[in-house]
Amino acid sequence: MKIKANIKQNYIDIISYLFIVLFTYAAVNKLLDFENFQVQLGQSPLLSAFAGWVSWGVPIVELIIALLLVFPKYRLAGLLAAFSLMVMFTAYIIIILNFSSFVPCSCGGILEKMSWTQHLVFNIAFILLAAAGILILRRGVPEGRLISTPAALANTFSLSLFFSIGIVVMLFMWSEDIIHHRNNFIRRFPHHPTTLIHQSDLKLNSYYIAGLDSSHIYLGNFTAPLHLRVLDRSLNTIRENEVALSNLNLAFRSPRIHVFSNEYYFVDGTVPVIFNGKAEESQTVQNPTKAFFSLAIPVDPKTFVIRARDSKTNEHILGILSIGDSANVKLSKDLLVKQIDGIFDTDGMLLYNEQLKKIIYIYYYRNQFIVTNDKLKDGFTGNTIDTISKAQIKISYVSSKKASKFSSPPLVVNKKATTFGKYLFVHSGLMGKFEPENTWKKSSVIDVYDLVKKTYAFSFYISNRGKDQLSDFRVYGDKLVCLIGNHITIYKLDGLAFDSSKANDFKINPK
Repeated sequence: MKIKANIKQNYIDIISYLFIVLFTYAAVNKLLDFENFQVQLGQSPLLSAFAGWVSWGVPIVELIIALLLVFPKYRLAGLLAAFSLMVMFTAYIIIILNFSSFVPCSCGGILEKMSWTQHLVFNIAFILLAAAGILILRRGVPEGRLISTPAALANTFSLSLFFSIGIVVMLFMWSEDIIHHRNNFIRRFPHHPTTLIHQSDLKLNSYYIAGLDSSHIYLGNFTAPLHLRVLDRSLNTIRENEVALSNLNLAFRSPRIHVFSNEYYFVDGTVPVIFNGKAEESQTVQNPTKAFFSLAIPVDPKTFVIRARDSKTNEHILGILSIGDSANVKLSKDLLVKQIDGIFDTDGMLLYNEQLKKIIYIYYYRNQFIVTNDKLKDGFTGNTIDTISKAQIKISYVSSKKASKFSSPPLVVNKKATTFGKYLFVHSGLMGKFEPENTWKKSSVIDVYDLVKKTYAFSFYISNRGKDQLSDFRVYGDKLVCLIGNHITIYKLDGLAFDSSKANDFKINPK
């Protein structure tokens, strides 16, 4: 009997020492590389919303359990706690593998070299070890205690499984709701949502993207406003031509070329006038407009959405402008929301989503965007995931210039944006929580929003080229076209990350 008791004690010692080594090593590793551990939790699709307190709580709990297992008197409590914790870790992995929108990197430390499946097997093995230790120690528990009978022991295991799994499931569901609907500026980065497929040196950094279609990329040039360069999807130049305006005597100040539905438009709202012609030709037709405007985007071949100024308040307003024989303008004064002056604070970007037939206006200096139909009605207001709800700008009136100007550099929340399918892509100007600063300095981050579900989806990085950052980008089908310094690059969007179930989001019908 004594020999049998010694064997059981040896089993308990071995199991306890294994858990002590595992938890101590794991906790110390997390604390020594705490910033990296917190970043990893921040990217977890299950715990990202709770990365702050979980990053401290997990290593502390692991050390407490290890300490309990050191002392024979508390080993039963330590093994019960170890069993529950390992069940939580296992439930976490099962949810990651089966219910998560993406599978993050390994959690590092002692399990860094393991795949998620190997990690799962490892955890199950330790759950069985903890259960075996509890069964052995139970025999020495006095009658009337919690696990002194088989029925009581079964109840204890059942409750532990129920609460451990329940806590993880609850955290997952709660985190999903927070991240997608009530985000406190924590980004999610799925693995490899983009793949670089083409890049080319344009020799100039003054290009902008005038338009995309299934076969062509159209580039305008800020320093040569009449110049239009057309590339194919392999970035070979097909042609370069000068837009032939029927009237060159106008005092153009902010001209821009837009290519839409096989037509191109030469637009300048300070004149105001819109010239249009066929994309393969250089001849244009002049279309006088009935309104001055600062932004204009084609909605159909004869209709534009514009940003103009209210004649009474001088504040920004949106409108619909028709050109051609039935030229007219209809303004909507209720969409843009004034916070400070109605001009600088409402400055932003105007987009049109052809697949959803939606007009989108996204503010530069606050975490807000407006989505409405092509009549400027029946829309909604969405929020980007950062926390800047009010424009952080300071404005001064310069009497000598008779104009208002920024008195200090504004905080730019949203730098650039584009839209395609059911998605809004926003080049953010702010670093989120739990993001590595080194990566932020070397990359531009794109946040993706689902316009159908009205939620934040995920984010991805576009690497800088030395000191050159992303200056313009567009999406068409499953291709992302970027301008970075002198270079143009094309990325393929991963269909696993981008849901193509709505509006043929990333399907291209080649001509």
